[in-house]
Amino acid sequence: MKLEINGAPARSEDLAGAFGYGHFTAMQVRDGKVRGLDVHLRRLVTSTRRMFGSDLDTDAVRAYVRQAVRGEDALSVRVLIFSRAMDWSDPGAPVAPDVLVRTGPPREHEMTPLRLRSVRYERVLPEVKHVGTFGLLHHTREAKLAGYDDALFVDYDGRVSEASIWNVGFLDGGTVVWPQAPVLDGITQQLVRRGLERNGIPQEVRDVRPADLPGFDAMFLTNSESVGWPVASVDDVELSSAPETNRILAEAYDSNPWDAI
Repeated sequence: MKLEINGAPARSEDLAGAFGYGHFTAMQVRDGKVRGLDVHLRRLVTSTRRMFGSDLDTDAVRAYVRQAVRGEDALSVRVLIFSRAMDWSDPGAPVAPDVLVRTGPPREHEMTPLRLRSVRYERVLPEVKHVGTFGLLHHTREAKLAGYDDALFVDYDGRVSEASIWNVGFLDGGTVVWPQAPVLDGITQQLVRRGLERNGIPQEVRDVRPADLPGFDAMFLTNSESVGWPVASVDDVELSSAPETNRILAEAYDSNPWDAI
């Protein structure tokens, strides 16, 4: 694993504030390329303005990532934005961002169907991929202790929203359905949506409630490591699994080109 801040090896004293207040994006890099680079950078820029009141130099970010992945064929990469200049006596003042790049082993798409446990929960600032992960990890742990694979979140209006580290989607006939709820607009989800539109596959965004789940042809999860991880059940409700789901999602995702970092 490589850990660098602003292009230099990270020191332990530099990391004190990195995981308390910050935001990040995660990607799979192959031969110095990533799908949806523009979407990753837009996420980082938007969240930096929201959380730190400052602009992010995306050319510098790309240079830091290029340096970190140089000479490697396949890696998982996380780009985390925080600020060592943050002064909590005046938290509203704009501060310069720091860029932490972490590399690790590559991850490939998984297809073993998951069993989810529903829980009433909403993330703070759900539109930002921030480092506030206590709730996610807690509910994941509780789900696993109860014999499930992960947690599915239901918002306080009773709508299915997202899973611990996933976006959620459904297949209804020939239409892909995304839940209407406060969620993170995941990169893989965005790229799948682009590809579905490109391939002429209809999509809808609508309220989905736990009672609606048996009526879908399939339920799936997406994140930076998986395009369409199938869901076998939620709580004690067994779900259908349409065989064409993986093909539809994979074709949509794969229609997005690899971008040179």
